[in-house]
Amino acid sequence: MTTLVGGLEVVVAILITVTILLQTPKSSGLGGTIGGGTDGGGGYRTRRGLERTLFRASIGLGFLFALIALIEIRLS
Repeated sequence: MTTLVGGLEVVVAILITVTILLQTPKSSGLGGTIGGGTDGGGGYRTRRGLERTLFRASIGLGFLFALIALIEIRLS
């Protein structure tokens, strides 16, 4: 049972990584990393379509990962 839960945890971790890497960064490039982003207007913009779906999926997968980790601790 713990092997199944551990495998499920690995799959969810990979899915979290993929959904986070597919999201559009707030400021792209090295300049955005340092703080010189060119998106102008304070950096706030609404998420729409696929970007919103990826954002919500990463949050849901994060909660699922935490739940699976708690279950795995309980089983050990």
